[in-house]
This record gives sequence, structure tokens and C-alpha cells, in this order.
Amino acid sequence: MHLHHNAIGWVAFGWYGRRMSLAAIDRLDLSDLVHRYADAVDRRRVDDVVALFTADAQFVSPDPPEHLDAVKTREGHPGVRIALAGLDGLARTHHGILGEVFRIDGDVAVGSITGVARHWMERDDRVTDVTWYLRYADEYVRTADGWRIRRRALTIDAIEHTPARVVRA
Repeated sequence: MHLHHNAIGWVAFGWYGRRMSLAAIDRLDLSDLVHRYADAVDRRRVDDVVALFTADAQFVSPDPPEHLDAVKTREGHPGVRIALAGLDGLARTHHGILGEVFRIDGDVAVGSITGVARHWMERDDRVTDVTWYLRYADEYVRTADGWRIRRRALTIDAIEHTPARVVRA
């Protein structure tokens, strides 16, 4: 992608020289942010996940199975680390992003993200796949380093427990 300045302002040209608006670039950047989060969580790259949040971020999570709505608020980078500590006992995770809707207003944006998070647990020589059908209600802010998550509220729509045969170590 290349940016060019003309009499109207900045214009981006993507693949095959097609013209793209800056709003389209922002949507691509926000989508990339959402997918980098999922990838870093699944790879257990906690520092990479934390870097996707602002220093004063809020991470609001549910307390399943009792509370599927976002009820536990954690603040800042230390709070994001605490929220991710819940993954420590899992053999593996897989986060898939199913849908993204963004509303951008200058240097702030909101996003409604739907996805599936699979959590494989090994206990007593058995593997269980605990699947969450989830939604993120996100607030983003543009920083000198690009878009970052200022607030993420995780809600679970449904939870499934199914046996799994084997999980890659």
C-alpha cells in the first residue's frame, strides 16, 4: 500500500493501484489489531498482548460459569497481565475472529467483535475442549504507535464442553 498526497489530502493506493480512503486504512489497521491480539494470546506472548493496550486500559471480563457478562474490571498493563493469567492452566487455546464492526471518529473508535475461543484442558488423562462463543465491546485510540485498545469488555454468549482426543503440546 502506498500513500500519496493530492489537492484533497492523503489518498492510499492498495493492491492493483485501487484507491482506498483513510477510513478504509483505519478499518484494516483495527482489524489487524484484533487479529494480532488473538494470535498473541494463542501463542502465549503476554508482552505482545500487553503492548496492544494503552497504559491506562481497562480489561473487563466475565466470571464463568456464574457470570457470563463482563463483571471484573482490571486496570492498566498490570491488569491485562492478571486477566491473561487465567490461561496458565490450559494446554492450548485457539481464538477465531468471526465478525468485526468498527465505528471510527477521528483518533478514537469503537468495535464490536464476535468470535470463538477454544480452551483445551488436560485433567486425569482426559482432554476437554471448553468453547466460548464471545463478544468483545472495544474502545480504541490512535497513538504514536498506531491503534491501541483502551477498553475491552468480554461477554460470553454460550459455553460448550466437549471431549477432545489429543492436543498438540
